[in-house]
Formats: sequence, structure tokens, C-alpha cells
Amino acid sequence: MKKYLAMLLAVVMVLSLAGCGKSGSNGGAASNGGSSDGKTKITMWCIATESDSNRHAYEQAIADIKANHPEIEFTWEAIENETYKTKIKSAVAANELPDIFFTWACAFLGDFVNQDKVYCLDDTLAKYKNELPENMLGNTTYDGKHYGVPTTMNIVGLFANMDLLKQVGYDEIPGTYDEFIACCDALKAAGIIPFGCAGGETWCVTEYLESVIEKSIGADALNDIFLGRSTWDNAEVAAAVDRFQGMVNNGYFDPAGASLSNDEIKANFIDGRYAFYMNGTWNCADFAANADFFPKVKVAEFPVINSSSAKLGQLIGGPSDTLAVAKSSPNAEKAAEIAAELGKLICHYGYLDGCGLPAWTPYGDTSSVNELTQTVAEICGKADAYVLFGDTAMSADDKDKYLEFVAKVYGGEVDGAGFISGLKEAIR
Repeated sequence: MKKYLAMLLAVVMVLSLAGCGKSGSNGGAASNGGSSDGKTKITMWCIATESDSNRHAYEQAIADIKANHPEIEFTWEAIENETYKTKIKSAVAANELPDIFFTWACAFLGDFVNQDKVYCLDDTLAKYKNELPENMLGNTTYDGKHYGVPTTMNIVGLFANMDLLKQVGYDEIPGTYDEFIACCDALKAAGIIPFGCAGGETWCVTEYLESVIEKSIGADALNDIFLGRSTWDNAEVAAAVDRFQGMVNNGYFDPAGASLSNDEIKANFIDGRYAFYMNGTWNCADFAANADFFPKVKVAEFPVINSSSAKLGQLIGGPSDTLAVAKSSPNAEKAAEIAAELGKLICHYGYLDGCGLPAWTPYGDTSSVNELTQTVAEICGKADAYVLFGDTAMSADDKDKYLEFVAKVYGGEVDGAGFISGLKEAIR
């Protein structure tokens, strides 16, 4: 594992996105606030709800913070993923942020930085330079300044229920695209649904579509589009979208998925309703915790479609999950200290739980890390390039338009040509 983690850090040093936006200065500090018993109040929002894979890591980390810092009164609230995206943007606009808040990296956080709402963490993170590799900070660095504390990093994984694949003659996850499609056809013929996807949570659809596009046009080309260096007016993107839509139209996806949540889709996968589930590798923790299901599941990366443009090792994901501090916090300096400690602890416990790969240098006994997460480490150790999730890499306005057209593709409202022409007009 040490070998793979060392390889991973070296790869991400080269590949992690950097300088994602413009920065603002911290300015003067607000007056200190505190509780009636003299403790400093620190509040936090995050997305670690009861059903979230990272819930246990947050609970453990927060328990340590409370034990180590009797001088603070720490309160936190966990909000469901999609609801949180709206809530945090409204809080930024109204200047009503908590002291510490969860955010996604790059453009999502960059929008808040550009509005001068985020506290600069340069001084705080300098204390952790031997524990937090600089290459893990690229996606939260704007104009050379650091504004986020990374926790874990994840990629999109192709999870497979091997009991179902074995029913149609496959002992391993197919390694080529042709074999993969043949496997899906065999599953369908046997009455087994190849995929489940929560159509109502469009980010889940992107986990499939972005993988198909990346393995068709290559990581660099997709990165350039997400970051605005190229337009969506790309015939190869249109062809990839048509390919994905063809998989939907061919009955590879559960039609009931349009009305199901991601939690329900994942539960169906665990229950043996689907052969494949493409989603973030944070799911390794939940799969490993299920004693009946864990022996059945394997993980791989999506196969290459066009070998002249793409190759194995080009992955969707990278360092994204982040804690940031509100510039408006009356205790911003203390909140920054707590955010850094929290990030390190969440990373530690999350890695042990199998919720992702560590952004911080691992410490302590990590021998308990589950086999799925170790496989993900091997995949990332061989990575050639990362493309950050599209709805994170793009600006807020562009992201909303992008997700709108992704939903239309999944719903059969537009084809590949309509997708690229619509986004070309809507974005650039």
C-alpha cells in the first residue's frame, strides 16, 4: 500500500488542477464571539448525513476535536447533498455562512473565493507542510493562495456484482469495451439489469456519461472543455453522448431509476438487482461493511472506447472534498485551526473506513483498509490523468447548464448533436 500511495501522490502532483480562480484578501477580522461559559463557538455544515459513507469518519473526527479542544463549543449540521448545494450558495449570498463549511474544490469553491467570502488558509496550512502534500492543494489554490483543507480523494469506480457476472460466464470485470458490451448483452438476455442509475440526481448520471466521454476523447480533451479552454462543439463528444444514450435505449439501465434516489439505487445493487454500479469510490466503505455482499463485489475502471485518443489510467475524479472557513466568521483564525485538524482526522478515519484515498499522509496502523479500497489505490497508482468531476470543475452557472443537458440526454430529450449544440450556445 505504501508503494501505491507513493505512486499516487507522485501522479497527482503532476495532474492535480491548479490555480482554479481569483482570490480575495482576508481583510480585518470580525469581533470575537463566544458562549456564555467563555468557550469559543465554532459551527460547521457538511454533507455527512446518516446515510453518507463518510458519516462515521466525521463522527470520530468531531469526537476527537471536542476531546482535544475543551476551549471550544463545537456544533455541526449535516445536509443532504443536493439540498446542501442550494443552501450553501444562499448562505454565501446572504453572508450567513457557518464558521467551517464543506465544499467541493476548484470552481465550486472558486466561486465563493471570487466573491471574497472565504478565509485564506496559507498561515494555518503552513504548519502542516510535512503532513499535507502541496500537490493535494492544487484544486483549492487560487492566485497562489490556499483556501481549502482537503479530506479524501476519490474516483469514479465501475463496481460489479461478480455473482451475477458469473451467471453469464464472466469471472472478471471485462477489460475491453467490446467485451463489456457483450457482457451487458448477455446479462440482459439472462433477465439481469446491467446498470442502475438515479436519474433524478443528475450527478449520478454524470458518473456514467463522463466516463464514456473521457474514454472516447481522452482526459486532456475533456479537461480542456470543463475548464473552458475548448468549446463543447466537438463531434467526438457528440458521438460519445450518442453511445451512452444508446446504452440507455438498449435497456442496459433500470427504467425505474428515474424515480429512485441514489441511496435506493445503491441498495438495489447490493441486493442483486443490478450487475454494475458506477459511482464514487467512497462507496467502498459501505460495501465492505456488508458482510454478505462484500465477497461478491469487485471494482475496476471503465474500459477504453477509442484507443487512439484515450487509454487506461485516465480517470474521473481527484482531490475534491474540502473544508473551508468563512471570512465572515468572528473566530476565523480559530476556525481555520480546527478545520485543518478536522480535515486530517476525517481523512484518517475515512481512509480506515475505506471511504476514499488519503489526501493527507497516512499515519498509524492502516492494515485494516479493505480490499476494495486497496484495489482503488492500485488503479490510482497507475493513473495517467485525472479529470475532476464536471459539476465541480466548472463554474456554478456553467455547471447548472451542463447538468440540465445531461438530464435531457438521460431522458431522451436530446441526442449527441443536440447536447453539444445546446451547451455551445448556453455556455460558450
